[in-house]
Amino acid sequence: MPFIEANGTRLNYRIDGQDKAPVVVLSNSLGTNLAMWDQQIAALTQKFRVLRYDMRGHGLSNVTPGPYTIDGLARDVVSLLDALKIGDAHFCGISVGGALGQWFGINAANRFKSLVLSNTAARIGTAETWNTRIKTVREGGIAAIAEAVISRWFTEGFIKKSPESVEATRQMLLHTPPDGYVATCAALREMDQRETVACVSVPTLVIAGAKDAVTTPADARFLVERIHGAQYVELNAAHLSNIEDADAFTDALIKFIAQQEAN
Repeated sequence: MPFIEANGTRLNYRIDGQDKAPVVVLSNSLGTNLAMWDQQIAALTQKFRVLRYDMRGHGLSNVTPGPYTIDGLARDVVSLLDALKIGDAHFCGISVGGALGQWFGINAANRFKSLVLSNTAARIGTAETWNTRIKTVREGGIAAIAEAVISRWFTEGFIKKSPESVEATRQMLLHTPPDGYVATCAALREMDQRETVACVSVPTLVIAGAKDAVTTPADARFLVERIHGAQYVELNAAHLSNIEDADAFTDALIKFIAQQEAN
């Protein structure tokens, strides 16, 4: 895996696809790494150059002292693009990755040709719920929250039907550095983009999971109602819809990006 210095830290990243193709950046959820996008890569790379990275504090990227902020995590991506000499790109983020996508639409619209905001919200959870999770991880490690997180990430039916996929995702979570996880929880605890998200002018697709109890379809519709011209897709999934309903997710993503490239 290659590493690069970006915004004062070392990020692990991977690029797949043809050099001259339009770039698509994929940004992972809290407690995962760039491997969470594996099911999208084969189809995406037929038309696009795909840049994945481990968010600061996750995967093989550096764990810098927390707390983190959405602003700082977003600037990591802009710095990564600068270091790789990528002028602009399409962006797809899930959960906290989708929170970064909102930030880009508000603060760095010139760098992104389109945004896909998946299983995310302008405000996720409450300070109380984040503080409880931070305390639990500090005292008991990631293992103390693993089963509860998995039950929110996937529906019960998918957990029974696809145990290998669920276990691979559980291992990503269990191998997330606790300090990086907690620092990112703090970023989400402080995030509130409900007032500013209406400033997003980049073409946007919002993807919701019909059974997502974390970032609900109502949260997704809040974004659609405030982002001018935003499109909406609802999938048969819980929180990690790109894994649970992978084919439909990939189809929606490719169709939307291809639409923007044609405009």
